Amino acid sequence: MVQPSVFRSATRPGLHVCARCAIKVSRRDGKRWISQRYLAKVADAELKWQERALEIKQGKKKSMLTTLEERGLIHAVTGNRDEVDRMMTDRRVGAYVGIDPTAQSLHVGHLLPLMSLFWMYVHGYHAITLVGGATAKIGDPTGRLTSRDHVHRSIRAQYMVSMHYQLKKLWLNVEAYGLKYGYKWEWAWKRGLLNNNTWMNKLPILEVLQILGPGVRMGSMLAKETVKNKMQNGDGMSFAEFTYPILQAWDWWHMYNTLGIRMQIGGADQYGNITAGIDAVKYIAENHPAPDTPKKTSDLPFGFTVPLLTTSSGAKFGKSAGNAIWLDSSLTSPFDLYGYFVSTSDTDVSRYLKLFTFMRLEDIDELVKQHMESPSHRIAQHKLASELVELIHGRTAAEAAAEQHRIVFGSSPKPPTENEGPDLAGRNALSFAQVNANNRPQAQMQLPRSLVGAVSIGRLLHAAGLAESASEGHRLAAQQAVYIGGAPTKEKMPMNEGGLSFARIKLWTPEETEKYIIGSNLLILRRGKHNIRIIELIDDEEYAKSGKLYPGKEAHDNMLKGRMQDIHAMEKKLKELGEREEEKKNPSIDRSLVDPLEIAETQWEVR
Repeated sequence: MVQPSVFRSATRPGLHVCARCAIKVSRRDGKRWISQRYLAKVADAELKWQERALEIKQGKKKSMLTTLEERGLIHAVTGNRDEVDRMMTDRRVGAYVGIDPTAQSLHVGHLLPLMSLFWMYVHGYHAITLVGGATAKIGDPTGRLTSRDHVHRSIRAQYMVSMHYQLKKLWLNVEAYGLKYGYKWEWAWKRGLLNNNTWMNKLPILEVLQILGPGVRMGSMLAKETVKNKMQNGDGMSFAEFTYPILQAWDWWHMYNTLGIRMQIGGADQYGNITAGIDAVKYIAENHPAPDTPKKTSDLPFGFTVPLLTTSSGAKFGKSAGNAIWLDSSLTSPFDLYGYFVSTSDTDVSRYLKLFTFMRLEDIDELVKQHMESPSHRIAQHKLASELVELIHGRTAAEAAAEQHRIVFGSSPKPPTENEGPDLAGRNALSFAQVNANNRPQAQMQLPRSLVGAVSIGRLLHAAGLAESASEGHRLAAQQAVYIGGAPTKEKMPMNEGGLSFARIKLWTPEETEKYIIGSNLLILRRGKHNIRIIELIDDEEYAKSGKLYPGKEAHDNMLKGRMQDIHAMEKKLKELGEREEEKKNPSIDRSLVDPLEIAETQWEVR
């Protein structure tokens, strides 16, 4: 019999510990063993980084900051520009972009800070996209004169889930798109998609006041342009809006302390919030009262902003400007997205190619030169549109959009309808195993409110389009292979507000499904990683007027019809029974003279 291997204790040289026992103890303590192979990978990655840094300092390669500047992705850098350049060259710093889910979808304006982050990621930096599930409850007052309208929690949940899966899809496309330009994934690349609700919901207000409060000065907060502008020219500023920069700063501190995220990237209007966050993180790092939190006087935070996205005429893009180009295919189809950027002016196309693509600057210059030789062919605009659709929706969607555009504006007079965009045609024919982030069916849908409490979970999965039949839906539930948006606990309840969590679906009753409804009218279902349904539950009359049909509706209607027939048959039998009982009690009564209302009352008494 082979004897178990042993480890020699470093603290007690004479003691040997069985390897199996050592592993059991480490698991009980929550510790993980770090293998020599992992340490070798870390050392190799660090060596390659230092070699790259040396080439940058020798002028053989461009620094990351210089690359971003040349592409027009830098608006303002906090602190000294050369110092920031040196830190980004010497260290594999972590960076993040935060987005509050205050709308159903990202728009093209969001891509500028994200493109900076994507460039850093494909060059080996640690990149984080942060969804503000908690901060969205307050709303960033920056650049606003009026307070945001109150949004129902179910709508906020819908926005948050939609944006989470959009960012997840974008990251997958970025890796595929980067590979096209030679940026092959490496082991040291790290990225993450976080939600600040994860830590904000557990954060006591007293902890914020104790740790960060003493370092926040009222004078500097009141002097901010956002505060003065909203108080003097707008509808005033609430305390919640006033504290928004503090919550944003705490997000940074949490990621700085747990993940080593030193850089924040934001829009041009976020410079004040970024500098406030830098001051807050520095203060906490130097003055944290907890003895187990080491004081940090080096590796301090920094950041930069990207320019506001405008056309050459100065027109803005975005939700507030009223001309947002959405990244959700159900709001702006890939065909419409392609067509919009094909119409880009000659003065803007070169700048947009630098901002929104991974193309080399030399190739962009050559392409624009070819375009100017024959502007009517718009080859630069078609390249821009194709690259952008590929980044957002994938290569298949880009090729389909280009072909549709050629057909529509070349020979066919009829543009595609809303439901005929690329990746939509034939989508229903896809097997569920083939569904991915780019070809998944539309996530948002509506179902009648009564359906959830009336049908089994298998029929509900079929109605939501997550199962090909009710029987398959029951099979999936029995295998616990589908999920519902809710707290992953034994108690059936909706997921925490602002957060995203799922519980496994089991073969349970309709009443148990109703426990997962968010805010009385929202239900979230998922099959696999990307096949998700964000279901708005509406009144039955409203659904009937809409003319919509869900899978299995005919069978459901037939089932209800059968139940009604059974009820009518039962009522008929009860009616006959009541009449017989009445005849037994009063055999001499002429039935034709009895008031119908009295008969009805007698029937109900019998029931």
